[in-house]
Amino acid sequence: MADFDPEKFEDKYVHYFPELQQAYKNAFNRMNDRYDSQLVHAIDQQVLNESEPFYVGEDEQAFRIELPDDPYERLTGVLADEETFETVLETHVGEIEGELERIFGVA
Repeated sequence: MADFDPEKFEDKYVHYFPELQQAYKNAFNRMNDRYDSQLVHAIDQQVLNESEPFYVGEDEQAFRIELPDDPYERLTGVLADEETFETVLETHVGEIEGELERIFGVA
């Protein structure tokens, strides 16, 4: 578990880059085991690569992931209806947020 300083998280890529990478990787691996791997990979590479994690405080949701505009429109190379995409994306984002909370010991 990393020592977490909310003020340092404002410059997260300088202070917490390895932890962020680990959170995204752990979430990806869990998602890849449960859902269509092509869809999970596409979401990871085409949507989550442009996402931004934010620390929002020690409450029931300490982190949130801000997604780029129109995430479904970014999806290429894989067939998925919008409802399936939204379900998998929402689950994936929840996994990342949970991993960040676990890694940083908050929530």
